[in-house]
Amino acid sequence: MPLTTIPSLWRRVTAGYAKLLEILLAACVGILLVPVTLQVISRYTPFIPSYIWTEEMARFLFIWTIMIGAMVGVREALHFEVDVWPDLPRRAEAAVRIVARLGILGLALVFVWAGFEFTQFAWNRTSELAELPLWLIHIAWPVAGATWIVFAGEQIIDEARILFGAAQ
Repeated sequence: MPLTTIPSLWRRVTAGYAKLLEILLAACVGILLVPVTLQVISRYTPFIPSYIWTEEMARFLFIWTIMIGAMVGVREALHFEVDVWPDLPRRAEAAVRIVARLGILGLALVFVWAGFEFTQFAWNRTSELAELPLWLIHIAWPVAGATWIVFAGEQIIDEARILFGAAQ
C-alpha cells in the first residue's frame, strides 16, 4: 500500500467511527426515553409499578450520552469557543486553533489515564439495582479520552498544514 493512501484510509476510518458515534448517540437518547418515561408514569399513575432499576439505568445511559456527545462535539469542533481575535489571518488563526487543540489533547490524556484507573476500580463491581458490571459505565471516560486524542490530532494536523503552507 503506498504511503499516500494511508492518510486517506485513516480519514475514512475515523469518518466511519464518527458516523457510528452519531448513531450510538441517537440510540442512547432514544433508549434513555424508556426508563425516564417509566419513572414519570409510575409516579403519577397506578398502572405501572414503580421500578427502581429505571433510575439507575437512566443515569448510566445519561453518562454514555454525555460522553458520546462530547466525542462527536470534538470531531465536529462544536465545543465552546471564544473569538478573542476574530479578524486574524488564516495562518495565525491556525496557530491559535492548534493551541486550543493542544488543550483538548491535555484533557484527553487526563481522561485516558485517570479513566483507566477509574475503570480498574470498578472492574469487579456491579451496580446495586440493575446488577450491571460497573466497568461498562466507567470505561466511558478512557474511551472518550482516546477518541478526543484521535479527533483533535486530526484537527492539529489539518491546522499545521495551513500554518506551514501545505494547504491554503
